[in-house]
Amino acid sequence: FQEDTDHNYYTSRTYGPYDSTSRDLWVNIDQMEKDKVKIHGILSNTHRQAARVNLSFDFPFYGHFLREITVATGGFIYTGEVVHRMLTATQYIAPLMANFDPSVSRNSTVRYFDNGTALVVQWDHVHLQDNYNLGSFTFQATLLNDGRIIFGYKEIPVAVTQISSTNHPVKVGLSDAFVVVHRIQQIPNVRRRTIYEYHRVELQMSKITNLSAVEMIPLPTCLQFNSCGPCVTAQIGFNCSWCSKLQRCSSGFDRHRQDWVDSGCPEESKDKICEKNIDTAGAPPYSTTTLQPTTTKFRVLTTTRGFTSSQLPTSLPTEDDTKIALHLKDNGASTDDSATEKKGGTLHAGLIIGILVLVLIVAAAILVTVYMYHHPTSAASLFFIERRPSRWPAMKFRRGSGHPAYAEVEPVGEKEGFIVSEQC
Repeated sequence: FQEDTDHNYYTSRTYGPYDSTSRDLWVNIDQMEKDKVKIHGILSNTHRQAARVNLSFDFPFYGHFLREITVATGGFIYTGEVVHRMLTATQYIAPLMANFDPSVSRNSTVRYFDNGTALVVQWDHVHLQDNYNLGSFTFQATLLNDGRIIFGYKEIPVAVTQISSTNHPVKVGLSDAFVVVHRIQQIPNVRRRTIYEYHRVELQMSKITNLSAVEMIPLPTCLQFNSCGPCVTAQIGFNCSWCSKLQRCSSGFDRHRQDWVDSGCPEESKDKICEKNIDTAGAPPYSTTTLQPTTTKFRVLTTTRGFTSSQLPTSLPTEDDTKIALHLKDNGASTDDSATEKKGGTLHAGLIIGILVLVLIVAAAILVTVYMYHHPTSAASLFFIERRPSRWPAMKFRRGSGHPAYAEVEPVGEKEGFIVSEQC
């Protein structure tokens, strides 16, 4: 069967197991060039992990060109730039997001293949961490340089609707969001990032079966227009506006939302008047091309759309308890923690080293003291006895508890006195 569904940004087509198109859309990685197929060692042997993968081409996702994505063991790809530990909330491409754990089976692998025009990520024989007996799952996501996204399913042992979401979200579809940076007045030089999900594609889980496939074709949106005239006159179902300061066409809701607001574009877009004569004879917003392996016509687009209102969306990312660790490098893939996490890790390591050094110094001092006490005629004991002052200065403590906040040493005598103030 075939089902067309318009999701504003994408049109999805679902192909059943008896449709020849579903077999054509499946990419057999085993028949690809061996040197281009990579098995990710870390992802294939761990649970709730994610790693960066660089693309050899520009992949348009909601109109934003990506050259780097994050592959997760949980059956999805994270597309955001701000790496955090709750990647399942927003900005994902999920052929089948669930609590998969490749480490529970030696046959489980996470592989990917990039031939310059498409990236295929395949989860091979992966099991659910909290329900191993349900069987192994094999599925893939293909990202093409024309913006199409294809989900292929080879082995789905149970109905997706039966997979538990208690320990991990279960999702099939797409999501995108924008990041807004808020300044905190009470704390200088500290900013808080808030992620707003402005669109989500939720596919029917009941349609996901063995040998099925889903093809998502991008639709035209505002970001594709590069001049004022075609932008403000566009009839594509989005409220497109032109911002002369940014020289950008947008609905105001995409990943560039922060620049759009900071540059005063919402006020400028109210007039919808171009400075020069409107040029309606520009290039068409998209071109029609023949796809392979199917003969379906599609539109090559690189754009996004948001809400028609000028208010921020109220949909915040769905929070869950999924914490995903990020790895730096493995088989050509890499991950980068945020600068804050890196700085925090450095400070933490420095603190541990400092404590160890202090413990060693105290231990050494105790050992020396014990040694001199039991060996009063040793060279060390005689050395300190010869240099002992005739009178020790008197200690004066701050009143209060038995543990003073600091101690001041007052001079006693004119020649050998000194003052010390030390913060504990």
